[in-house]
Amino acid sequence: MTPNQEEALYNFLENTTAPFTLKIVTDYVRTQDSEWAENLPLEIAAFFASSVAAFPMDKRRWISRRGFFEKIPFVISPSKLELLNGILIPGHRCLPFANPTKMPHEYEFFWEGEQVPWTTSEGPPDEFYPYYSIFGKEYAPQIVARDNPENEAAFMDSDPYDDPPEVSIHTLDMRNIFREAAFVPGDRFVVKTRDWKAGHFDLEKVNRGEWSKPDLDKWAGAAESGFEGSFSNMGPGASTEEQIAFAYWYGGNRMRELPAYSLEEFLFEVTENIENVDYGIESRFWLAGKDIPDSRGLLGASVPPDRTPIEDILFDVNVPVSEYVIRSYVRDSLFRNEKDVGKIVERIVPQAVSIGHMELNILAKFVSETLEDLSDGYNIFLDQPMGATRREIGELHNAVVELAAQILRWEMDESWLPKHTFIMLSQIQEHAAELMTDLDSDAPPPEAELEAMDNSLESMVETFSDIKDMLKDAMNNYRRSNIQLVHADRGDASGEMWQTVQISVGGTDVWRRVIVPGSWKLADLHRLIQICMDWKDSYRHHFYIAGSNDLDRKTVDQRQRVREIRDRGISRLEYEYGTKWTVRVIFVSSYQPGNKETVRCVAGEGAGPPEQIGGPLRFRKMLTALAGGNELERQTALSEMGQDFVPGLFDKEKCNRNLHSVYPVDK
Repeated sequence: MTPNQEEALYNFLENTTAPFTLKIVTDYVRTQDSEWAENLPLEIAAFFASSVAAFPMDKRRWISRRGFFEKIPFVISPSKLELLNGILIPGHRCLPFANPTKMPHEYEFFWEGEQVPWTTSEGPPDEFYPYYSIFGKEYAPQIVARDNPENEAAFMDSDPYDDPPEVSIHTLDMRNIFREAAFVPGDRFVVKTRDWKAGHFDLEKVNRGEWSKPDLDKWAGAAESGFEGSFSNMGPGASTEEQIAFAYWYGGNRMRELPAYSLEEFLFEVTENIENVDYGIESRFWLAGKDIPDSRGLLGASVPPDRTPIEDILFDVNVPVSEYVIRSYVRDSLFRNEKDVGKIVERIVPQAVSIGHMELNILAKFVSETLEDLSDGYNIFLDQPMGATRREIGELHNAVVELAAQILRWEMDESWLPKHTFIMLSQIQEHAAELMTDLDSDAPPPEAELEAMDNSLESMVETFSDIKDMLKDAMNNYRRSNIQLVHADRGDASGEMWQTVQISVGGTDVWRRVIVPGSWKLADLHRLIQICMDWKDSYRHHFYIAGSNDLDRKTVDQRQRVREIRDRGISRLEYEYGTKWTVRVIFVSSYQPGNKETVRCVAGEGAGPPEQIGGPLRFRKMLTALAGGNELERQTALSEMGQDFVPGLFDKEKCNRNLHSVYPVDK
């Protein structure tokens, strides 16, 4: 689609509330711009298939987000802090019922037909972050900063690693409403969307106890089903907001009806099956105790679904950029005062990327034509404010793409890579590409926006440097492991192959890497997991091969031997222990053992979670209490975790002593 057609499509979606067909939306877009009209239906259908802008009602009809969410009531539960201070913080409370282009302080709320006035509240930023965390805890500081210019200045002037001591945020002045309606803790607001596009909402009170717990539990069950449907069909999505939007779609009618919990009540207090987890350098909601799988290559979420031929060529070689990014690279060459097409192409497609000669020539031709097109009107003096920023972002983008290409060439088992390597690289690449797109312009953005870009760039460069350091350590560990295996191979071999196995507890950062005989049965592996995690074999367990969803998984007979499983080409299993713990078992590598080889742990991280703690979600809450809670919270956590529990401590020597007490070392 052309830029005018994209704008027309978004305009249509923002203003229509009735279900529509592909013909209706296509005809509307054509009235605004008829260029390449024959491909327009396919491009619009592709857009809907890969975005959250509209939901498919059936094979022929869609409904816009506005049309869907404007009809659904939702709930806000004021906190005790808000009731005490006579305020309400909109924050994340209106997700996903508000136009995502609106900031929370731009919403308008109405009580009995009258608009609720705004006021301001002051305090340390971390007092306000919990009210914005559903956006993603990594975005809470940004949203608080964007609440007003003074906050932006305070964040920019503070140390990059520290928040400013105090900020001010827009809050609703609820003093009269709370007093007149006799609000008490446990009372709720039912919220109805008056105007989705403008972000206008009506508030109504629901008294504490008016809704029965069985009815609320039915809503919670529908919500869990909705989130599970979102995860299964959409994966982690482009944002937490997108995950939640699809949860309401897959949650069915019951999730869209009252009685209902507020979203934050459900996510942070009610459900034990959905939790917020790290996802690269961002966060997402996911099934408790389950890891979000990594990608294999750059995700390319910022590339439009209706890719042009040039975008297709680059996407196929793991360089997921739009034509706007290419144009930005061309502008960068003009800023550098060079017009070498070959150098521009090399910045877009680093040497580590494998691309065919024909595709490279097509790209070079496109770059040459773009260079000619932009050269005539280019003015280096007008470009001066953003030229240096564009150049640095382009260099970072080039480095990320090159590193991703190099990793794909490494002959290294993926289990040795840092967790979510490609996801982290994808997030940096996508953000850099978005900034490059913003800088494909003749007119510079406002100075404050450029400064924000520079700050964002500094953060991305630092994160990228950390990723490179982690990869360097991973490669060194992998090489050392291979050297050890070579040395072992020089011993007096018995002929039996041994196996390096990595076990990691889902939903935590706890893992172990162990050496075991290939003749071991899975029952032996079960016993080893219990020893490595300091568990007492209190619950039932089984091994299974994970499928695309829980219905596809296949249980594995525990009498099977490790070598038999490996011979079937299976490289990983899941170990389910009770109803709360899932352990990923990865068969890293096989090797011929040396003389008197022994079962042993060679690496690991994190203290094993107490098996009775109730799963990874509660385990992490206890860790948080130990790290930053008050004395009462710390003592409560220690009483549950054990007085001798040390967070993050992995004692490899103790682990091996426990293993050798069961599997003695031959002297």
